[in-house]
Formats: sequence, C-alpha cells, structure tokens
Amino acid sequence: MNMSFGLREENRALLQRVADMIRDEIMPLEEEYQAEIDKGDRWQYTERQAEILEGLKAKAKAAGLWNFWLTDSDKGFGLSTVEYAYFAEEMGKTPLGAEVFNCSAPDTGNMEVFERYGSDKMKEQWLKPLLNGEIRSAYLMTEPDVASSDATNVSMSCVRDGEDYVLNGEKWWSSGAGDPRCKVYIVMVKTAGDEQPKHKRQSMIVVPADAPGIEILRPMQVYGHDDAPHGHMHIRFTNVRVPADSILLGEGRGFEIAQGRLGPGRIHHCMRAIGQAESALEQMCKRALQREAFGKKLAQLGANYDIIAECRMEIEMARLLCLKAAWYMDQGDARAAAPWISQIKVVAPRVALKVIDEAVQMFGGQGVSQDTPLATAWTHVRTLRLADGPDAVHRRQVARAELKKHTQEKV
Repeated sequence: MNMSFGLREENRALLQRVADMIRDEIMPLEEEYQAEIDKGDRWQYTERQAEILEGLKAKAKAAGLWNFWLTDSDKGFGLSTVEYAYFAEEMGKTPLGAEVFNCSAPDTGNMEVFERYGSDKMKEQWLKPLLNGEIRSAYLMTEPDVASSDATNVSMSCVRDGEDYVLNGEKWWSSGAGDPRCKVYIVMVKTAGDEQPKHKRQSMIVVPADAPGIEILRPMQVYGHDDAPHGHMHIRFTNVRVPADSILLGEGRGFEIAQGRLGPGRIHHCMRAIGQAESALEQMCKRALQREAFGKKLAQLGANYDIIAECRMEIEMARLLCLKAAWYMDQGDARAAAPWISQIKVVAPRVALKVIDEAVQMFGGQGVSQDTPLATAWTHVRTLRLADGPDAVHRRQVARAELKKHTQEKV
C-alpha cells in the first residue's frame, strides 16, 4: 500500500505563509486579546478585541489564506486531508489561529453539514455567511440527563406539528453558543420512538439561535473557567418552533449526517493538539536554557534531557499516526478510516497533555499561572479527551476493529 504523507510543492509555500503570519502577526497580539476578555461584559467583544480579531481575519482573507479546511473542494485550496493536517497543526499553536483563517470548530463541521446535506435556502442563509466569517455557529448534541457518548440516547423531543417541528428539552456543552456572533444551531433531536431501529430514531435540524423559546441557562465551566466569549452553554428549548424544511435530509437520518460531520472534526482537533504540543515543547526548551538553579541551566538538571527527548519522540509518533488517519480519510472509505480516527483521537490529546504538563513543570509556579498560556492550553486539551467521544468509546472502537480480524462473530 503506497501511502504519501507529503505536501505538494505549491502548498509548501502556502503553509510557510500561514506559519509566518501566525508567528509574526497573530502570536504578538495573543496576550492583549486575552486581557480584553475581563473588561466589561465577558460575553461581548470589546472594541479592541473585535479590532484585533477582525483585523487579523481581514488580513488573512485579503492574502487568500482562508477556508483551508475545504479539502478536495473547488471552493477552497483543494488540499487533501493529509495536507490540511500541516496547516491545522500550525493554527493549533495559537488560540486565535483557527478563527483567523476561518477554520474554527464547530463552524467547519457545521459548514460541512450545510455543504453536503443542506438545502439551497440553508446554503444561502447560513453557509454563505459562515464561509465569509461573518457569523459563528454551534452544534448541539450532548444532553445533561443521558449518557450522550452513546448517541442513541439523545432524547430532545422534536415533534411534527403541521408545517413546523416543535422542540423541547435541554442541551449542554454547546461550544460556541456563548459567542454573540453565533446565529445558528445544528441540533441532534429524537423524532421517532422504539418502533424504529435505534439508529433511525434521531435527526438533525437547523435552528436559528434567536428562535423564541430558547433560553441559555448558564455557561459550563471547564476547571473553573467559562471560556468566554466562546463558551460551552447549557441551553433549554421550550416549545421552540421551526419550519418543517429545517430538518436535514429527513427524519431518522441524524446518524448518517453525524458520521459525515464528526470524522473530519475529530481529526482536525487532533491536528491542532499536535500544534499545541509543539508550542509547549518550544516554551519548555527556551525555559530550560534560560533559567538557572543550583548553578546550572534547568536543561542540565534532573531528568530534563530525557523529558525533552521523550516529548519530541512522542510528538513525532502522534503526528505520523495523525497523518496515517488523514490518509485513510482521503481514500474515501469512512468505515476503513474510522479505527484510525479513533486511535489518533485518543493519542493526540494524551501526548499533548503530557508535553504541556512537562512544560508546566519546567516553569514551576509560573506554569500554572496566568503569566504563560500553558494552564489554559492544558484545560483545553484535557477537555478534548471528552469532546467528540471520550477515550473509552474510541478505544472500544479500536478494539472491536482489531478483534474483527480474528473472528466472524459480532464483537
């Protein structure tokens, strides 16, 4: 089997332009941008915050550095998933990276859904402004009262009433729903009872974020932080009515759409996590060479040589696994790619967490403070071990695929 994990020559230059913009223009503004969050209403963008973000987006757009995630599409750069991995890794090195280039979660996954499964009306109303970076979106799947890692448990009521559907229930961990620019939700709902096969009971429906009956109950906190102004919201729907043509593909096709959406989203997270690991290793090395204790550079103390070496090797292994999963995705067989996506979904956050934690240790007390980006990076990557399916679910998928090679029985 001939696998290629490389970049075409024209895309190497493109990647360098992205890396240069991240290093020279985005990273220098990170600290100022973050400082703005605590000024005034945390759920609104300050004038300076908007100026920084929209200014960087405008620069990226004007330079043609936009929508890289549109792999194998005539609307983007025609990158393969393997090629996009290198771009996502660079973007993962800064919290602002993905949005500056219009490659943010959950928007990319939602745009995939609108592109693949949306009506012409949805594409005009929602996809067009999302592609232009004019609005944000959220994906609502997880519910507080059921184990949502098994999506057959999703139970938000969605009942047909004449020319409308009526929604009742609660969702939480709705990432991005706190953003004042969030204008649309894609919502996983239950449209059928036990009379239907379990994978035909759920559907996806498009809901304007300002529809009457939607109430944001609270922002969920991640290790005590609310992640404003992005937010992971707990939302209640009370008799929310949307037109019947808001349903995607038709009743009972939610799982079909979810598999189309979540595969790319899961691996994009992993690509960015590798970028976060690289950034943490760079910070660790600089600290180890600048700081002294007991008359020596930190690099020369204890097991720090070994720690740095192990971090480098584990990042390289994770990157190769990520590229292999991306290669399988590029072959177009979602079933064959699935175990590889599950493997990297476990491995990438695990490796990134280890590297970030070692960097924190090298910085000492400063590493857990607001004076470095490491503490925030750690909480983000720790959360990633739960997003898009917890580790245990993905390990189960990997094990089932492995056991299937040795038996004809269902495992």
